[in-house]
Amino acid sequence: MARVSRSSAPRLLYALCSSASLSPSSSLIGGAFQLRHISGGNIARAKAAAEDKEPWWKESMERLRNIGISAHIDSGKTTLTERILYYTGRIHEIHEVRGRDGVGAKMDSMDLEREKGITIQSAATYCSWKDYKINIIDTPGHVDFTIEVERALRVLDGAILVLCSVGGVQSHSITVDRQMRRYEVPRLAFINKLDRMGADPWKVLNQARSKLRHHSAAIQVPIGLEDNFKGLVDLVQLKAYYFRGSSGENIVTEEVPADMETFVAEKRRELIETVSEVDDKLAEAFLGDETISAADLEEAIRRATLSQKFIPVFMGSAFKNKGVQPLLDGVISYLPCPIEVSNYALNQAKKEEKVELHGSPDGPLVALAFKLEEGRFGQLTYLRIYEGVIRKGDFIINVNTGKKIKVPRLVRMHSDEMEDIQEAHAGQIVAVFGVDCASGDTFTNGSVRYTMTSMNVPEPVMSLAVQPVSKDSGGQFSKALNRFQKEDPTFRVGLDPESGQTIISGMGELHLDIYVERIRREYKVDASVGKPRVNFRETVTQRADFDYLHKKQSGGQGQYGRVIGYIEPLPAGSPTKFEFENMLIGQAIPSNFMPAIEKGFKEAANSGALIGHPVENLRVVLTDGAAHAVDSSELAFKLASIYAFRQCYAASRPVILEPVMLVELKVPTEFQGAVAGDINKRKGVIVGNDQEGDDSVITAHVPLNNMFGYSTALRSMTQGKGEFTMEYKEHSPVSHDVQTQLINTYMGNKAAE
Repeated sequence: MARVSRSSAPRLLYALCSSASLSPSSSLIGGAFQLRHISGGNIARAKAAAEDKEPWWKESMERLRNIGISAHIDSGKTTLTERILYYTGRIHEIHEVRGRDGVGAKMDSMDLEREKGITIQSAATYCSWKDYKINIIDTPGHVDFTIEVERALRVLDGAILVLCSVGGVQSHSITVDRQMRRYEVPRLAFINKLDRMGADPWKVLNQARSKLRHHSAAIQVPIGLEDNFKGLVDLVQLKAYYFRGSSGENIVTEEVPADMETFVAEKRRELIETVSEVDDKLAEAFLGDETISAADLEEAIRRATLSQKFIPVFMGSAFKNKGVQPLLDGVISYLPCPIEVSNYALNQAKKEEKVELHGSPDGPLVALAFKLEEGRFGQLTYLRIYEGVIRKGDFIINVNTGKKIKVPRLVRMHSDEMEDIQEAHAGQIVAVFGVDCASGDTFTNGSVRYTMTSMNVPEPVMSLAVQPVSKDSGGQFSKALNRFQKEDPTFRVGLDPESGQTIISGMGELHLDIYVERIRREYKVDASVGKPRVNFRETVTQRADFDYLHKKQSGGQGQYGRVIGYIEPLPAGSPTKFEFENMLIGQAIPSNFMPAIEKGFKEAANSGALIGHPVENLRVVLTDGAAHAVDSSELAFKLASIYAFRQCYAASRPVILEPVMLVELKVPTEFQGAVAGDINKRKGVIVGNDQEGDDSVITAHVPLNNMFGYSTALRSMTQGKGEFTMEYKEHSPVSHDVQTQLINTYMGNKAAE
């Protein structure tokens, strides 16, 4: 064996290390000797090797896009997704949403969705286009399912906002756009349905600028409209595209038609002007009258879109298979990859300090469970990985509960089908099986205690009493309710203590109807539904004192407890809704009875004396009391507090609070008077009235109790042309006559029972 001189040993070892892809300090040859020393030249080489190693994930990250498609109802969102899947080769034939062929669109995997032709859950799908991998999350368009939209936007890096070329910017487009702005999602707009009668993309573009305050310009110009819609002219590349073949899969590129040259030149100039207003580099070239190449313009649009200063507008007709492939190119050219988006986590170890996540697979694992589904094989959890790598068989820790879990199976989702994978890195969206958690939980590998920011979960505003028709199906019924509660944080289930009925609460009539229907469909349980009821609250308006002695000493173990103090309203804007303060001096009541006293007051506040609804904004202060050496017990003090609360409640001048909704209506001007009159009749307060073209936009605060069946009433008042969105604003006191009426109804029902 040739001898190795001492000076060359390190180099030889380094060569061995790099060829065996070991780090230079790792043990070699059974640990007989370790390389501790690298000469100067080799340090440079080691650095170069480290830099060479970096693109392993950098390139795959740059070729990844996480996008959502959100829009108003019936803008053609699911149809667009269906076409994208077809062109990227994920499905081999196209089915329509209201499937006459009985198949229905791929993304609408629930029977109910296929029947009603609406998308309820966001299904996650993965596809690839020109060496890029795209995760698409299809989001619901109904306002009742906003939690789904919010959750989807939380995990996306970019989005496509679909607008209808006839309907334009509709009420829900505004809601969705507001949510995208809240989560700072860069977006493209796609004006769909250019083949329909009355299609006018330029009107829609102006509406997006005025209503959504989009700084936007068209990237494409349609060749013909309505029945004559033939293709598109790309303003960046200055090429005309025609879509041939039975499903528009063959794109024919030609020169711009001669009769459109002046119009195209004008629109391209408008595009360059609009982008140069927000991009300095392009502005310099534009002001210097330099010729702007397609590459320069594309880079400028990308920079402006990523910084959310500009929204490129694409056009087409998904149903007629035109304009979908250029939109996919736009997703790749203008929407960010996972490393170009800054995500923040909260460090629980340092009092929720904000930490920026760099999105590299080399960091510690941080993943967010953004959606749960009860699959055939147990709970399926959708994860968005923000940092690090997750592998099958790894142990991960749920930061919210502190539980350690093994990853039994890792899959990539395609609507409701799945393919197994061994590992996934930062930026990807995957699903895991058999992991018990709630939506919004964060998983790490245990080295850090980060949680992703909590999502805004709105309070439910409406309740329904439901019960299974047959007594035998109780098990399935409760199983269904448990599953829906885990999947959807805005869906709550409770028991009415007086009637013993199950009460479900949610974000509106449609939301609850869909769940009742799903119980019927998926669990084969027929449920009878009571009248919808509004979640009223009660509160106190002034201080009231209590002094109550609970005494029962008639032989055997006695009960003795006395509580003295007062209740008062909490100051406006306080974060909690119930506060208990112990201002007792000395040992009149032993401290071990305090939790029981607090529990008693909390329990009593669960149902007020006026109409039996929970009491909010309440502060209970205990100042004195008395205990008996033998007869005092936790039960005695708990009962004393319940009776004490009831005793002083009437003296605190309680009032009933009702949920008030922020209602935004859009109606043609000729119906404005009738609609405004109807809102006043419903005890609404009109706070804003704007004119938008031929429409009036009315903003009003209306009590939810007066909004039942409003969609039908609005349609009949406006010949079906009016539309409205409604979201919870606050609970505010009801007028005196309404309060009397509510109390009398409550008393009447109680007497009847």
